[in-house]
Amino acid sequence: MDVAFPPGRHGWLCPVIWARDLTKSYATKTSGDVLAVDSIDLEVGPGESFGILGANGAGKSTTMRMIGATLQRTSGELTILGHDPQHEGPLIRAHLGVVPQQDTLDTDLTVRENIYVYGRYFGLSRAELQPRVDDLLDFAQLQDKRDAKVDSLSGGMKRRLTIARSLVNEPSLLLLDEPTTGLDPQARHLLWDRLFRLRETGVTLVLTTHYMDEAEQLCERLVVMDAGRIVAEGSPAHLIRTHAGREVVEVRFGAQRSNEVVPHLAGIGQRTEVLPDRILLYTEAGEADLHEIVARGLTPTTALVRRASLEDVFLRLTGRTLVDE
Repeated sequence: MDVAFPPGRHGWLCPVIWARDLTKSYATKTSGDVLAVDSIDLEVGPGESFGILGANGAGKSTTMRMIGATLQRTSGELTILGHDPQHEGPLIRAHLGVVPQQDTLDTDLTVRENIYVYGRYFGLSRAELQPRVDDLLDFAQLQDKRDAKVDSLSGGMKRRLTIARSLVNEPSLLLLDEPTTGLDPQARHLLWDRLFRLRETGVTLVLTTHYMDEAEQLCERLVVMDAGRIVAEGSPAHLIRTHAGREVVEVRFGAQRSNEVVPHLAGIGQRTEVLPDRILLYTEAGEADLHEIVARGLTPTTALVRRASLEDVFLRLTGRTLVDE
């Protein structure tokens, strides 16, 4: 590919994804123009594992569709693999792998045939595909299911097959939309292992997920989106330190007592959050602060000290209110 990349603010000579003031709006009959993505900047380097987090309606799916060259932007700049998807969509898509949220496997075909036929869509010859299909079946641990119909597979097997199929064209960039939704813990961890292996080969991964532990495991860097804008960016560890702190003390005093207890917690921790069923104190020294709570004559019915997580960051930045798309 003939690439001419814009300059990268993270020091990459060749960013895989580069966006400035990227905006997508939709015209509606009742509300006028609605901003789904509002002037965001993005930069993803080669071989990076990058996450886009956000509640329903935050703009992450719209952003992924623009990156995948299936949705045109309203304004701003965007290059994928050095090309403008507005004008070179087919060229970009030829070098992408896409794992959609819902499996789109052909149930009339066998496991092997699903990969083979998909490869033919990319113009790959039979001679190229034979060894490639075998390699992908090995990668997805599906060799013993090669002749099975898709309907006979478990949910985890179907996701592994979907990922294997998306790699048949040896993409430079793999887009994963909620890759492990609905899977049991064993299947999720096996998929994580497959994605780690891909990262080690230099494939750039961009994923959305609602699982915060998955984002912590898979993403070297991520952005949190809210109402179409990027509200935070960094590594999971950096975001946790910046927005949550080191530890969280969770104490319960009973729903009726929480509000009357809060004034007596003044000076403990860096931040206090009152929830309907418990009080959260964000702190650098959870055990010491829990001892201080007890020393003040406050006796919680239950108490827990835990490590601050990306979920704490996500809820602080996007709120705890349910949003329907």
